[in-house]
Amino acid sequence: MTTDVYKIIPPSNASRAFALAGALGMAGVCGVAWYFDPTTDGIFPPCPFYTLTGYACPGCGMTRGLHALLHGHVLTALDYNLILPGIVFFFGYLFVSLVLVAARGRGLDFKIFTPRVLTVFFVAAFVFTILRNLPYYPFNILFP
Repeated sequence: MTTDVYKIIPPSNASRAFALAGALGMAGVCGVAWYFDPTTDGIFPPCPFYTLTGYACPGCGMTRGLHALLHGHVLTALDYNLILPGIVFFFGYLFVSLVLVAARGRGLDFKIFTPRVLTVFFVAAFVFTILRNLPYYPFNILFP
């Protein structure tokens, strides 16, 4: 006797409402990051890792990079954080999936995020963190 583990379960109204709330929350975060300039407005908290250690974490510069990206300044965004495209791709994919769940009850397939892909991304983020904290040229360019 075989069971189909991947059979499609009809969406409930609650799951569609949670998906809509998640998509609206993500849009709200992008709206706040677009409206407030992290370099001049003081509403964004500083990075706790950088505050405690003096070293930049893999996410340092992400808010400034997102602000620059939302204003169309792609090179400035990459200058703040080089791994921003990977993060934007993941959260953009998640956003589209949430919108589709809210609209039609079925989101995108997350099979593209295999354990191998995620491992490569996390190893790359770790190496990026080490390199961006080196005080030597050209690595010091990576510091936010």
